[in-house]
Amino acid sequence: MAEGAAPRSRRLGPDDLRLWRHVTQDVTPLRPLPPPDDPPPVIAAPTPAPSVAAAPAPRAATPLRALTPGKIADVDRSTGDKLRRGNLAIDGRLDLHGLTQPEAHDALDRFLASSAHMGRRCVLVITGKGVGASGGVLRQAVPRWLNEAPNRALVLAVTPAQPRHGGGGALYVLLKRKR
Repeated sequence: MAEGAAPRSRRLGPDDLRLWRHVTQDVTPLRPLPPPDDPPPVIAAPTPAPSVAAAPAPRAATPLRALTPGKIADVDRSTGDKLRRGNLAIDGRLDLHGLTQPEAHDALDRFLASSAHMGRRCVLVITGKGVGASGGVLRQAVPRWLNEAPNRALVLAVTPAQPRHGGGGALYVLLKRKR
């Protein structure tokens, strides 16, 4: 290619396609070719009758994936690894020890809302390990509360904390960036 010349397009023009078909018409493929995909039928959407005050249609909200502690899906690998290892800076802590379920639920909602508003990224929610084989009531309830509105819209990922931050009795909560 000459210097300064624009790169050629790799698409064949109509004359080249005709020539190619002419040259390859006698060729037998070694393997049968897959049948060509039929283009999907084009279905025209019915047009709604115009209204006097036509408001723009609201954008459909994409459903949010349920949060499961330890499964980090919507975060890049590096951030996910740092979160799991407890290597992200903890911007805020909430200790729910000694609170009743309604008090803890309200405190969690307020804490997450204010943390998101302040631009915090990673927070630690301490539930306590509880007693018995099933663990504490708050330890079981907090992951469920994180999946409920309005908290789910604020939270990107959740994972159990490292032993130095409370282990199984605490959760790292990664909040979405403020936009």
